[in-house]
Amino acid sequence: MLTERRGQRLPDWLDAVRQDDLPSLHTLAAGIDRDRDAVVAGLTLPWNSGIVEGHVNRIKMLKRQMLGRAGFALLRKRVLMS
Repeated sequence: MLTERRGQRLPDWLDAVRQDDLPSLHTLAAGIDRDRDAVVAGLTLPWNSGIVEGHVNRIKMLKRQMLGRAGFALLRKRVLMS
């Protein structure tokens, strides 16, 4: 499902999980069911948020480097300059 973008297989997989005797997977299946449409879209569609996550990771790194040194104004300048 993950590597071949076959999100349509998810309902069958969830049914198989519910039939097994693995309580932790039952919890996972219940969580997936709460937002099934989004999970199927994530497993099917070619788009992802990788670029945004990369920018967030970079900003967090800059913030960690400045630990306790300055406030938001300096962080903003470093983000805009990098």
